[in-house]
Amino acid sequence: MDRVNSEGVSRDRLRYALLDRLTVQRARSRDSCLLCRSRGVNGAGLCGVCWALLEDDELTLATKWVSGQGPDPKS
Repeated sequence: MDRVNSEGVSRDRLRYALLDRLTVQRARSRDSCLLCRSRGVNGAGLCGVCWALLEDDELTLATKWVSGQGPDPKS
């Protein structure tokens, strides 16, 4: 699935966005999903619909945000 909204992060760039603290913090402060720009985002800056469509590696990165760990500084 690519982005639904052209203002959102393209799907192939989501992994990079989830590794960028500033990008995720902006999405959270604006309450705007990184991918589709809908309201009601979680700690990873993603709405419930986009969260449900994450691939395994994306889910691993996003779960770190929701658990409060944030991005891996080594990545």
